[in-house]
Amino acid sequence: MNINGGRGLLGPARLIHVSPSHQFPLGSTMSLERRLQLLDYARETGAYILEDDYDSEYRYEGKPIASLQGLDQNGSTIYVGTFSKVLFPSLRLGYLVVPSGLVDLFEHARSCIDGNPTLVDPATLALFMEEGHFARHIRRMRSLYKERLEVLQDAVHKRLKGAITLEGQQCGMHTVGKLQASMDDEYLSQQLLKQGVVVHSISRYCWQTKVDPGFVLGFAGFPESEIRAAVDRLASVMDQKENWAIGA
Repeated sequence: MNINGGRGLLGPARLIHVSPSHQFPLGSTMSLERRLQLLDYARETGAYILEDDYDSEYRYEGKPIASLQGLDQNGSTIYVGTFSKVLFPSLRLGYLVVPSGLVDLFEHARSCIDGNPTLVDPATLALFMEEGHFARHIRRMRSLYKERLEVLQDAVHKRLKGAITLEGQQCGMHTVGKLQASMDDEYLSQQLLKQGVVVHSISRYCWQTKVDPGFVLGFAGFPESEIRAAVDRLASVMDQKENWAIGA
């Protein structure tokens, strides 16, 4: 899809799914210019934008970036958020901010899925937020996750300089480590799994477009000792030159 006016082979898009705050897996943040272009495209074509915002609370540098939904003046954006990342997955709570014209439709769809959802958890969470505990929790975790990102950056720089280059992003709960073009990231991820280190290769997320090899590296859920130990194991695998070549 070309949001600058192109219609592609199948005509204009009807629904556009994006994660502009922190794209997965590459971790990029959509620029303001690009956001405005996307909103213009939706307005001109009548398309809806599904804005998947799963961890924008964790931005470690700079000012918060306006969401598409906040910039939207045409009612084209359906904003999806979750508490799975900022609290815990088993809470099983998410939320939608939808254009006024779609509220009845979404309420009906929700009732078809589950006519009697629990009210205890949402009410408890609402009170948790009203009393300021949620905001304090986010500030505390943002500081902790920033420290863990810095630990990962330091460990990779010391143990893997020249083999892995970390992206400079300062947000989210994962980062991307770029490998040399001759490396087979999927093969390396399989070798790392044998050492008890789980890293996902960038190539496994590709369908048609080929990108440079790399790893998706999570850091938020691990203390410093585990991050450094995992990087040491990663380095031991990377030190074996036979693992570097494509198709090794």
